Amino acid sequence: MMTLEKFEEATDLLSPVIQKTKLIYSDHLSNGTGNKVYLKPENLQLTGAYKVRGAYYKISTLSKEERAKGLITASAGNHAQGVAYAAKLYGAKATIVMPTVTPLMKVNRTKSYGAEVVLYGDVYDEACKKAYELAAENGYTFIHPFDDLDVATGQGTIAMEIIKELPTVDYILVPIGGGGLATGISTFAKMLNPNIKVIGVEPANASCMKASLEAGHVVTLPSAQTIADGTAVKTPGSKIFPYLQANLDGVITVEDEELIDAFLDMVENHKMVAENSGLLTVAALKHLDVTNKKIVAVLSGGNMDIITMSSILQHGLVQRGRIFTVSVLLPDKPGELVRVASIIAKLQGNVVKIEHNQFVSINRNAAVELQMTIEAFGHEHKKEIIEGLRAEGYDPRDVMPRL
Repeated sequence: MMTLEKFEEATDLLSPVIQKTKLIYSDHLSNGTGNKVYLKPENLQLTGAYKVRGAYYKISTLSKEERAKGLITASAGNHAQGVAYAAKLYGAKATIVMPTVTPLMKVNRTKSYGAEVVLYGDVYDEACKKAYELAAENGYTFIHPFDDLDVATGQGTIAMEIIKELPTVDYILVPIGGGGLATGISTFAKMLNPNIKVIGVEPANASCMKASLEAGHVVTLPSAQTIADGTAVKTPGSKIFPYLQANLDGVITVEDEELIDAFLDMVENHKMVAENSGLLTVAALKHLDVTNKKIVAVLSGGNMDIITMSSILQHGLVQRGRIFTVSVLLPDKPGELVRVASIIAKLQGNVVKIEHNQFVSINRNAAVELQMTIEAFGHEHKKEIIEGLRAEGYDPRDVMPRL
């Protein structure tokens, strides 16, 4: 059972181990939604995510014999680091099975805590199956990333911190992968104040919890393809499911494109990096049809590798019309390039890349292709630049940028 006494015990045990992540009030998100929006920045946690809470509390409940056998788990990255870090503090050996698509940064960070990493499968569910096999073969003690009441209890300590700091909170938005975080927060929040609404948020293409709650039983999705790799789970936890049925007030799903937009918002307006799964709650704010409420959005993690970050930034700039590429055909004669550049300059566009292809046509006097990647202020400015080129006799085509 998940009890108030266990939540209080977990809070005390974790106090010297975790980073205190104070709420951050967001003027930007508050003004955009008509609510008072606060961020719970678990992306600033010691291991880069909230997962260390559940991992450490779970390991603390094990006997010395269970810890001595060695610990094993499966994870897309954040639980891996939590278990590896907690195992190191307890002096226990840890083996972590991670999907082969796990970002290298998460793999290396897990290894840095002394854990052995095994890469297996394309999604968490396949890695988890392999971890169970290794546990049976070697006698390891398995630490489930979400379908464990002790793990969920550790995650629920976030609710204690939120309510202590903001006793009048109306809504708490929580990312959902397998459901451990949502279980802990919703159960503990309802114990402390039944009037608090706890809403789970899932990627639209990995919404196993929404499907399960609608069906009234745990459902397995055929796939879980999303850029939010930390929540790419096909089957939610069965042990924790009854708690979610009782305490979760709803589930919002968001598209991957919304996560890209949320990433840019977080970097530009809050000067923070959060991973795609951690941004689910920020993206969900636009879907929450309420005003004048105090809302806490849990940023569950910030473990994003540089290559993924670069890709997200580029896609986000394109998505917002801040970067775009046009292709125009012009005669191959002196002055044409300068003429096009001057048109863009007058319209305050900033050319960041040019490709000049003289071999697009056999008749070079009739057609040379010029591709220009341009920085703009947004979609309206982009439209103004394209129309400006058209007004000068060019026929610009909007093409996908190659940055």
